[in-house]
Amino acid sequence: MNLTTVRNFGPTWPVGCRINGPRQFSLFTLSHLRSESETLTSHNRWFDFRFPVSAHNSATMGNPSSSVGVRKPITHVVFDMDGLLLDTEKFYTEVQEIILARYNKTFEWPLKAKMMGMKAIEAAKVFVEETGISDSLSADQFLVEREDMLRSLFPTSELMPGVSRLLKHLHAKGVPIAVATGSHKRHFELKTQRHGEMFSLMHHVVLGDDPEVKQGKPSPDVFLAAARRFEGGPVDPSNILVFEDAPSGVRAAKNAGMSVVMIPDPRLDKSFQDAADQVLNSLLDFNPSEWSLPPFEDNGN
Repeated sequence: MNLTTVRNFGPTWPVGCRINGPRQFSLFTLSHLRSESETLTSHNRWFDFRFPVSAHNSATMGNPSSSVGVRKPITHVVFDMDGLLLDTEKFYTEVQEIILARYNKTFEWPLKAKMMGMKAIEAAKVFVEETGISDSLSADQFLVEREDMLRSLFPTSELMPGVSRLLKHLHAKGVPIAVATGSHKRHFELKTQRHGEMFSLMHHVVLGDDPEVKQGKPSPDVFLAAARRFEGGPVDPSNILVFEDAPSGVRAAKNAGMSVVMIPDPRLDKSFQDAADQVLNSLLDFNPSEWSLPPFEDNGN
């Protein structure tokens, strides 16, 4: 029997993509759970549930070439920034490796996966606690030390492959686009210094220190704020496609009720990719037509 999760919020709960474990949905969805075989466990302010359905109602998840369950048409697109639009994750890795080396420790990818997409202070707490250095270095001290090193690196940020082509295409076709990032204003300004043209195409940008973003990813706050700020908003989350590279970001978008294309770092364990609706190696591999968006006119050239 397949474990399957619903695709959107509503009384009919149409089935979506096949999964291999429990999925997370926000608290307000709990009243809609109807399966007698569901399992429910509390996890902070989120709840995991899963329930069996017949095989003919499921479709494969996380495979770019597979079919996906029935969707509402995509009308708006929201992008994460670090590691998705800008090649900045390498800077965080480099600096954190330097800090840990003083304690004869190494920065491992499972820890990086946990930290990706979080607000700075939340990621810092995870870092010092998971590495066992919290008695020697507090989260606040870690951020101060890391900040000094990152400040000189961020202005050298490069665009990730495929970013320019996709953003210019969506903007030219009149598809509203936005950024929803955990980065705060000071870092955003440093990272985007050389890329004003690209970011000027955005309808708006929601930052991690925005007053409406009470909690960082995997909370849906940043994506729901982005949905509210589009012209005529709030936009129905089921009409929004999110691009993410971080597991916490994918969960945040799904918790917001949005569809997600994941572009993970190739070193990220595939178990972190299960929640995404589509997984691609690069933005260069994205086919807008698969999401009812205007097709590229250059055939990928």
